[in-house]
Parts: sequence; C-alpha cells; structure tokens
Amino acid sequence: MVKSNTQENTLLVGFPSNGLVGTFTISYMINSLKMKQIGEIEVPDLPSTLFVENGEILAPIRVYNKKNISVIISDVPFNQYLAEGFAHALYEFCKKNTIKKIIIVSGMETTNQEKKAPKILGLVTHSTLENILYKNEIPKFLDGSIFGTDAAIISVFRKTKIPALVLYAECHPFFPDPEASIVAIETLAGILDVKVDIQDIKNRIDKLRIQHRKLMEETIRTLQLQQEKQGRTPQIYR
Repeated sequence: MVKSNTQENTLLVGFPSNGLVGTFTISYMINSLKMKQIGEIEVPDLPSTLFVENGEILAPIRVYNKKNISVIISDVPFNQYLAEGFAHALYEFCKKNTIKKIIIVSGMETTNQEKKAPKILGLVTHSTLENILYKNEIPKFLDGSIFGTDAAIISVFRKTKIPALVLYAECHPFFPDPEASIVAIETLAGILDVKVDIQDIKNRIDKLRIQHRKLMEETIRTLQLQQEKQGRTPQIYR
C-alpha cells in the first residue's frame, strides 16, 4: 500500500455501531500501539456512566495519544441528539490540537451470505483525502444512506476545513463481528504506516463475541430507535 502523509496530526474515532467494528478496531489499535490515555471527552446530557476494568475507573469517552496519532473512543452508543453533541466535541478537540484529518471506523450492514472476506469501503468529506482511497485501493462508498453517529460526524466536518475519512467494513449488523474488524485493522494500519499483530484478535474471536454481546444489544436498540424516528425500516447502511 502507498501511505498518506503519516506525519500529520491524525485523529482516529471509534464508537459502537454495526458489528461493533469501530469499537473492536480502535480498541485494538490503542493496545497494539501502546497508546496512553491523556484525557476524557464530555458530551452534554450524556447519562453518568463509568466502567471499571482491572480495578481502574474509566470514563465512557476517552482520549489516547502516541506521537502524531490521537484516538477518541466511546464505549457507549449515541442516540441522535447525543451523536450531534459528540460530533461537535470531536471538532472542538481537532481545533485545539491542530488535527489535520480524522479517520472514523464503522460497520456497514451486508446481505452477502457468502464466506468471503469482508470488504472495506471509504467515504471522504473533502477531495484532499481521495488520494488515500486511490493509493490504498479502497473502493468508494458510492450509493446508500447513512444516519446516526456517522451522519452526525460527517455533517459537522464536511462544513469545516478538517477533512474526514470514514472506513466502512462489511459486517453482520446484529452480532459482534471481529472478522470484519480484522480487515478494518489491517486497512487502517496500512494507511497510517504502522505495524500491528492481528494474531491475538484471531485467537480470541469467539470470546470477543461473547464479551461484547450486551454492548451489541444496546447498540442495536439505539440504532433501531433512530430508524423508527425517521419513519422507515431500511438496512442500517445500504
């Protein structure tokens, strides 16, 4: 793969969505790159929630960093109102930290029942990032509809000077999909020109599905409520 400008300050963003692809992918990048937590993000009206991991208290939306790569990851799904607040919080972070581009990882529902490797599609808010898709051989997301947190972030950043790239991995919409996340991890590592070992996630695929089943259920409920408010029941991403 030909790489983008890897010296630019880049923000990676992950949150619960289809197949929990964003959650799996960004969490794995944090651990693989041994990134350090440097802060937390607050979203107005987000219910008070804390997580405990190995005795450590964690906020639901955290910020990590290593060199020129920053990460914002959420462990909670957002409804439409909270998604807008999250999107604006991302933009404020980018302005304060001279971020030159953001990369969002998400899942795209697929009806393909064949046992083929999931595909990755890309969507950019600014033509300046078209080069990343072309040189990394990532097909463009050409037709469909997007809503929820993805749409909120895209809506904010397409009106700013900070370009955003969304990587959509084909995935199962109703179950955690580590296989789709593996493809997303490899694609993201290629764009960033970093090395990651995906053997660990391969070894823990079944365990990951079980561990994240509750979060997947919460995410599905959130996505379905958003669909109902729009008065339609389409595929989550088409």
